[in-house]
Parts: sequence; C-alpha cells; structure tokens
Amino acid sequence: MSTAVLPPIPPLQLTFAWLEVTGFCNLACTHCYADSSPKGTHGTMTTDDWKSAIDQLADMGVESLQFIGGEPCLYPHLAELIDHVRTRSITGIRIEVFSNLIRVSDSLWETFVKQRVDLATSYYSDTAAEHDTITARPGSHTRTRANIQKAQALGLTVRGATVHISPDQRGPAAHQDLLALGVSNVGGDRQRPFGRASLGAKPTPADLCGHCAQGRLAIGPNGDVWPCTMGRFIPVGNVREASLTAIWNSTEMTTARTRIAQATTQACAAGPVCLPACGPCLP
Repeated sequence: MSTAVLPPIPPLQLTFAWLEVTGFCNLACTHCYADSSPKGTHGTMTTDDWKSAIDQLADMGVESLQFIGGEPCLYPHLAELIDHVRTRSITGIRIEVFSNLIRVSDSLWETFVKQRVDLATSYYSDTAAEHDTITARPGSHTRTRANIQKAQALGLTVRGATVHISPDQRGPAAHQDLLALGVSNVGGDRQRPFGRASLGAKPTPADLCGHCAQGRLAIGPNGDVWPCTMGRFIPVGNVREASLTAIWNSTEMTTARTRIAQATTQACAAGPVCLPACGPCLP
C-alpha cells in the first residue's frame, strides 16, 4: 500500500516592508511608538546597507515599500534610496513615504514627483492647538496641512490618518478636514502602548494589530528586522548578519508570527494606520 505524498507547503510570500531609515524626528509626539525625537539618530545602517536590503526585497518579490522613521524626510539619503528602488523596479514596486510633512526640501519634492512616490501622514485634529499639543511642536499643524495641499497640487497621492489618543480628541473633525482637503484615503488607529505611549510598561504582542509578519516585515536603523515597526520588541534577525530570505524563512520569524497571532484574537481587521496595504478605518 503506497502512501500519498503531499505537496510541500509554499513559503509565505513577502509583499510589504517598512524601511525605518532613521530614529531622528523633528517632533516629539506624546504617543510615538518608536520613541523618536530630536534626540534620535540615523542609526548604523549605511546607504550601501540599505541598498542591499532593497535589492534583496526586490528579489523576494516585494510589492510595496514604505520609508518611515523617525522622520524620513530628514534622512539625508532618502532621495538616493528612492532612486535605487526605481532602478530595481521602474513601475512594479509601490513606494510610500510616511512623513509628518513638516519639512520637505525642494529636491525631495522633485524626487517624489519624478519617482511617483505616494505620501502618508498623521493628522490629529482640525484645530492647530490640539494637533500641536500632541506633536509637542507649535506650528506643526499649519505646516502639515499646507504640505498636504502642496502634495496634491503636485499630483501626488496622499493618505491620512488619525491616532486616537484621548476621549475628547477632535478625531472625527480631523477626518472631515482631511476629506475636505481632498484626501480620499483617510483612516485611523488607537494609541498603542509602545515607546513613549507605554509609560514604561513592558510591551506585549496582545497590543499589536495581528497582521505583523503576515507577508510583511520591518527593518530598523541599525539593521534589526522585526515583524512590524511596532513589534520591535520581538527581533527576528539583523539584515547585516543574515540575508532577508534566511530571516524571513527562519524559525525566529515563524515563532514570532505564531506568538503574535495567538495573542491578537481581537485585532482590528483593517490593521494599523501606518500600513498602506490595509484599508482605511476609523479609530
């Protein structure tokens, strides 16, 4: 009697990656999961390290990349890395930059237009006073709002979202303001207890969205690989020490994926605000 041989289970396809190119930020938002601030650094990843990671991701068939931080527009080699993505994929890989849109240089605007870069930003209130209190920088609301309008005038796609921080926050009004500005993709997320928002509490997988490591991973400024940007407390490797293919198919990644899935039984179906692959939702 012969035993049927089952076909091997195909490996999970990697389709999306966050590239956290810097921990430096011009804001110090009260809820920042990455604990980014003006005291942050660009990390130890060199430009060549990032290009190597991009090459590996392209070879693995990734469909979408998001440059994030910190504030990625303050990373001095952002345009160079965006150009490098396009050398590997003229139109195939979607590029998004998640920025607070406080400070965007003229040369970066040119790169965004030339290389067909999408933008995403956080928008906390329709009033400057409330928004600026959350970002801890006076004038941030005015600059972000003006640059949303500038991006649209340049023909760029802008995605916006609100992180729900306090019960009386004008989140719904912020959503309506974004829609009035012409931003059609408007979503949101709750504040998650990571980084400054944790107030010193130990992070747990139960506070993640549940989509981490499901076709996606994140690379940090020092080369650490995580299931997602918020799951940095679950490191699964380092891109300067092992290939991304090896890390993606590693026991550590599989264990992290299982651990997160088991802990997030009531995760939001739409996923976190910082992931363009997920659809918009309300806080």
